[in-house]
Amino acid sequence: MLHLMLSTSSSVGFEKFEMPKHGYDQMDGAAVGGAYQADTGGNDSPMSFEEIERPPLRHVDKYVRAECPCIKTTRYTISLMTCLGFIISFGMRCNMGMAKLQFENGSVKYNWTVAMESAVDSSFFWGYLVTQVPGGFLASMFPANRIFGTAIAISAFLNLLVPGAMMLHPTVVILVRVLQGLVEGVTYPACHGIWRFWAPPLERSRLATMAFSGSYAGVVIGMPMSGILTGSISWHAPFYFYGVMGLIWYCFWLWLSFEKPRQHPTISVKELKYIEKSLGESVQLPMPTIATTPWRHFLTSMPVYAIIVANFCRSWNFYLLVLYQSAYLKHSFDFRIEETGLLGALPHLLMTIIVPFGGMLADHIRKTGILTTTNVRKLFNCGGFGLEGLFFLVVAHATSPMGAVTALTLGVAFSGFAISGYNVNHLDIAPRYASILMGMSNGIGTIAGLICPIAIDHLTRGQPKSCWSTVFTIAATVHLVGITFYAIFASGELQPWAEPTLDEQRAWDPVGSGYEKETTFNEAGGDGTAGTGAGSALDPTAQINASKTVSYGAVQQHVANNPFAYPNTISEEPVQPEARDTYLHGNPTERTY
Repeated sequence: MLHLMLSTSSSVGFEKFEMPKHGYDQMDGAAVGGAYQADTGGNDSPMSFEEIERPPLRHVDKYVRAECPCIKTTRYTISLMTCLGFIISFGMRCNMGMAKLQFENGSVKYNWTVAMESAVDSSFFWGYLVTQVPGGFLASMFPANRIFGTAIAISAFLNLLVPGAMMLHPTVVILVRVLQGLVEGVTYPACHGIWRFWAPPLERSRLATMAFSGSYAGVVIGMPMSGILTGSISWHAPFYFYGVMGLIWYCFWLWLSFEKPRQHPTISVKELKYIEKSLGESVQLPMPTIATTPWRHFLTSMPVYAIIVANFCRSWNFYLLVLYQSAYLKHSFDFRIEETGLLGALPHLLMTIIVPFGGMLADHIRKTGILTTTNVRKLFNCGGFGLEGLFFLVVAHATSPMGAVTALTLGVAFSGFAISGYNVNHLDIAPRYASILMGMSNGIGTIAGLICPIAIDHLTRGQPKSCWSTVFTIAATVHLVGITFYAIFASGELQPWAEPTLDEQRAWDPVGSGYEKETTFNEAGGDGTAGTGAGSALDPTAQINASKTVSYGAVQQHVANNPFAYPNTISEEPVQPEARDTYLHGNPTERTY
């Protein structure tokens, strides 16, 4: 009869029935970006992947998804838009240099003294220095993506005011540029605040370097663009062009960027799971405040000082090239303004290619275990600085345009590997405080932007050709100092002071705290007996450790006065005697049929 029923059901062809899957159970465990492996089961994430509360679609999302068609993952869309923001930000910094070369040609006359010219050049960095550390806290208190986008938009608007300010008085120009520096000072700390929620640990290098490559791509585009616009239209044109582009970019940024993956209305469930599982509970920790930030540890940590020194050395040479590379080519080899812009962009073009490539290479070496994170950071940083310093010595003694341009190009290009060293090192040693540490290191680096124009203006005044050998020799020496210090003191490991304290763990894990109290009845002592006084109570750390060993309904460990946990002396017993009938049990000779 049973055989008949089975054959009938197979001939009729019943439909296969499966229980519906919810949330992340629908996932097939495929890799996102080649980095995520299949689930192994169990509650492997701090967040519930069973029921995901997705934000409602905005009106524009009903017609166009908030993503770039050419990029499949949302986190790389964020990285690309951040890169474009830096392109505009650093492109605006090239405008003043080209305008000054136009003034020297005699078509436009501004009788500025050396002190006034140095003040105009360095005024941007006055404001830029002030908001570095506050920018880290702003990125902690408010959505980092909004901080970043608003800073670029305000700076672009102020860029539109620079030509009018120059018509009035140099003091007005200084005021506008100080305001630009104030708002742009928060961009780097805010960028690290963005990656705190969006960058999986093994993709930090590539995502961060892809975003930071916009700093160098901005110079690549900004120098020739400013030169062409200045030479073909007027010195006003670059300021207006970048101001308008910055405001247009801000509109797209508001559409495409979100503070956290869960706030993105159209992110795929697969990518959301991958990001949140890779970051774990770290994103649930409360954001640091001025009171909770370990300032004393910052000031006594040699890995922090290694990042700061590297940032200062890199900033000195970067601003040297941004502000004076065109002047070097013009004064030493008599290039025209348009030619200085194009040739000056070539080194930064190669660097823009090398920076993201270096990030991918660094992540690959870390992921495969060839080198530790510490050794990867030291190798890339010291190698990049060392090669740039070596080629700067060649530039210092170059006598031909071809030799100077070649050495300059190779030196700047190889320095792109250093970005995978010091510039992402904050996320290694203290991810919770990365935006604050970035503000500190970038703030000290900005001091180089203040000193460099003043020093070089005085070196080059009156002897524009013979002084450049001294300028580039100093630049090579600065890199040598940075290499030595970083190689000795840098680290790629999470620092002990960056770990959350016990009070912070309780603050963000109230469920865990309640579970701990529930399972340590009457503050049981370490010997399994109930505590009778304050002296026998477990300390907080011991309570947490004790709570991990309790299992409701288990037979593993006895907890005093706990009616739900049983002592391990209880043995398992069958519910009823074992059946031994002669039909199914015994050997074949003993069975009856």
